[in-house]
Order: sequence, then C-alpha cells, then structure tokens
Amino acid sequence: MKALITTQVYENYAWREDGTMGTGPDSWWKPKGGDEYVVLNVDQDEVFEILEKVCHQIERNDDYIQESIIDLRIVEDDYLTEFERDQLEYDGKIEFPAKVIEWAR
Repeated sequence: MKALITTQVYENYAWREDGTMGTGPDSWWKPKGGDEYVVLNVDQDEVFEILEKVCHQIERNDDYIQESIIDLRIVEDDYLTEFERDQLEYDGKIEFPAKVIEWAR
C-alpha cells in the first residue's frame, strides 16, 4: 500500500513588482491548484504517523506561497493519480509522476 497526499497551493497576489506588499483590495491569496505526493510501503494504521513525519517536507507557508495538505488516502501500490492516468492516455507514458516522499518508521 502507499499513501497518497494531496495539497492545495495558494500564491500571494499582494506582492508588487517593487518588492513591497500591498494592502486592502490588492492583498489576496489566489488558489493555484496543488500537488500529489506518495509515501511508499505504508499500512492503513500508519496514517497519522505518516502525516506527522512528512508534513514538514510538503507544507510551506511564507510570504509568497502557502501549500497545505488537504487529503491523505491509503491506496493500492499500482494506483495512478488522475494526472498520471491522463499522461498515459494522451502521451502513452508518465513523464511527471507523483512526487515520492521518503519517511522512516
């Protein structure tokens, strides 16, 4: 089994070209999609342990970007993400697989 972790990314649209941060209506975070990560060789009962050990490798929160984990599922080893399946269907190969996160038990 493997853990499939899905994230949501937000980009700060308050930064101006001169490097200053705007305020008011020009200060907002725009959703920019997200990423998918996999953690290999896991068991169903390790979900919380996995999150605790790998979230620092995935999540980001600074003045420019916020990336947060929004979903974690345990899936079969041969599971392909929607993006991986689309690549196979349209390109015949997976050039951009889900990112693999290492963790130690």
